[in-house]
Amino acid sequence: MKISVNIEHSNPLFTQLIEQIKKAVLNNDIAAGDALPSIRQLANDLDINHKTVAKAYRLLERDGVIQTKGYRGTFIHQNAKENSTINLNEWVLSELDKTLTSFRELGITESEMRIAFNSLINSRHN
Repeated sequence: MKISVNIEHSNPLFTQLIEQIKKAVLNNDIAAGDALPSIRQLANDLDINHKTVAKAYRLLERDGVIQTKGYRGTFIHQNAKENSTINLNEWVLSELDKTLTSFRELGITESEMRIAFNSLINSRHN
């Protein structure tokens, strides 16, 4: 699997990494159980910050596309193919849009929504 990034592209580098790894899984270029380069190795190969690769790997792990096995490395998850078709960001936006539409229909102002959302986020984060 060949991974490359384009710093001139409008998509953030971590998003480019995520998209390429998911595409490689869907195209059978990599399969369940295959090892991925370490964060440090991929960052060095691409000449990018290791935090960028770490973020991409963290999101891919959250989405069930990869799994980290401690010091043994990072591997393609057994359900990676199915999980690569799911975009949690799009789902969250869709769900929030439905909720905001319901609130607007009830006459709740955007300011009230922002205050409530921030309050909820801050209370759950602590």
